[in-house]
Amino acid sequence: MISASTKRTTLAALLLLAAAMPAYAHVGIGTTSSFAAGFAHPLSGLDHMTVMIAVGLWAAIKGGRAVWAWPLAFAGVMLVGAALGMLHVPVPFVEPGILASVVALGLLVALAVDLPVSAGVAVIGLFALFHGHAHGTEVPENAGGLEYMAGFAVATVLLHAIGIAAALGLGLRFRALARVAGAACAAVGAGLAFCML
Repeated sequence: MISASTKRTTLAALLLLAAAMPAYAHVGIGTTSSFAAGFAHPLSGLDHMTVMIAVGLWAAIKGGRAVWAWPLAFAGVMLVGAALGMLHVPVPFVEPGILASVVALGLLVALAVDLPVSAGVAVIGLFALFHGHAHGTEVPENAGGLEYMAGFAVATVLLHAIGIAAALGLGLRFRALARVAGAACAAVGAGLAFCML
């Protein structure tokens, strides 16, 4: 039997996903000069929320070291990508890479793909680089940009934690629900790619 608090937590996470605004992961959108703006940004679009939660779900499905290694890899490489963007170092295929991350991570969760932890770090790191670079190119060249990325990183880790917490709260029942959530993530990615969302 699933406890009432687990049901509430899961429902809150699903409502948060459903209430998100369409994706605005493109350069020049929104305020990019404060910690609060950075913290709010991942909560403002389906692409951010689904990818961040999918990383947590996939890590929880894998278990073991992946539970902490994969979310930290995403956050760390995302910050490297942001630094590259802030330094105007070009990275090819950023926007297609972001869209691909939504579909691919959704499918990895939906299919419960069991990769070695190091391979998962590489996959997650590649996608994190695209996400970070896109947002690093948005920030102004001042300390406010650093605050923005710090807020973005904190929100990212919290969204990873939502995926992991849902897994821990649901226990054995989690695997099937996580796979459904992964399929929904992939569908969101396809909808974004074809401008249907």
